[in-house]
Amino acid sequence: MARPRPVTCRARVVLPLAQPAIDDGAVLVSGGRILAVGRWRDLQAHAVGPVVDLGEVILLPGLVNAHCHLDYTDMAGAIPPRKSFLSWVEAIIALKAGWSYTDFAQSWLHGARQLLEHGCTTVGDIEAVPELLPEVWNTTPLRVISFLELISVRRRQRPQLLVGRMEQLVRSLPRGRSRAALSPHALYTTNPELLQLVRDVARRARWPLTMHVGESALEFEMLRHGRGAMFDWLQKNGRAMDDCGAGSPVQQLAALRLLNSRFLAVHANHLEPGDAGLLAKAGSSVVHCPRSHAYFQHQAFPFAELRAAGVNVCLGTDSLASINKAGRRLPELDLFAELRQFVGQFPDLAPSHLFDLVTRNAATALGLQGRVGVLAQRAHADLIVLRAEASPTNAMETVIHSTPPVAGVMIGGEWAIEPLC
Repeated sequence: MARPRPVTCRARVVLPLAQPAIDDGAVLVSGGRILAVGRWRDLQAHAVGPVVDLGEVILLPGLVNAHCHLDYTDMAGAIPPRKSFLSWVEAIIALKAGWSYTDFAQSWLHGARQLLEHGCTTVGDIEAVPELLPEVWNTTPLRVISFLELISVRRRQRPQLLVGRMEQLVRSLPRGRSRAALSPHALYTTNPELLQLVRDVARRARWPLTMHVGESALEFEMLRHGRGAMFDWLQKNGRAMDDCGAGSPVQQLAALRLLNSRFLAVHANHLEPGDAGLLAKAGSSVVHCPRSHAYFQHQAFPFAELRAAGVNVCLGTDSLASINKAGRRLPELDLFAELRQFVGQFPDLAPSHLFDLVTRNAATALGLQGRVGVLAQRAHADLIVLRAEASPTNAMETVIHSTPPVAGVMIGGEWAIEPLC
């Protein structure tokens, strides 16, 4: 593959995030990496390749989506909000049963395109149909970490065979811009034996690991107290219930030694006192999905508690199967929309901290800190262009509250969406 050609991008405002906003800034790119970021007058003499003057725009890092289900993109609007989380689970199981390989492939491609068009350049995606890989990777310029989903509910299933097969698949896939890792779905859809096997594989390989954790009240009641509708439903479906009543989801993960700096706990809506401290001590990250959270009407997300404990919190889109329509308009995978939803819940958070949720914090959660989600020397040249008139003092507020249209997307030093200068 040919190396990307050098280029210098000049913009009215550059938001590096690693340093304050720059008026009349420039980003020098070579070999798919950033050489320098600064004021145009300081970098002009060092410009590389053609100089692309983008004009009245805001130039910032590509967004990083820490949790997504690309497979389910075309399920947008297919499941109206249910009375309970369990009834939604039953609905999506029935919906998936009627889909073909082609349905999932097209859905994945549509989702990847939506992310790109809304300024996302890196995504941590839960892959429920591993047969799609690696072909779908080759259709998108996105950086994708495909977390292969593992589910083991019935007693007769053999976790060792499942984990061994998935490990072999991850190792057989090509490593390039995209790569794979593992994702046990959740505590309630797995078992301690499977989780211990996955833990050991991931640690030996130094792979990131992600799980749905404490998402619903039903899950919390089942795992913490050994009772409730989810407990009864899974027991009827052949799940061994020996691990129920053994502590909160976070406490059980800690006891199984799954928590570490490469662990992403998705949702974490239900915590017991001390759970945030356990996550922080282990260096684990939490991914919050604001629009999905609103769809299920979960209890308030414990952001203040997690932040006070020092947990790295970031945002994700979740899937379009669990996001409300806006009137008749179907939702799309859009991290800016997630950010706006989050601002409605936590309006006092500083703009710089809000941006970190979809850039630097998310990059840290995926093990890509310093490489994506920031415009800095040696980082990947992943950047987006927003068409807007703004100054360095109000650029962040402009992006957060009005979300100017994405006019260009560069990934690895090449234009995935070329700006019209």
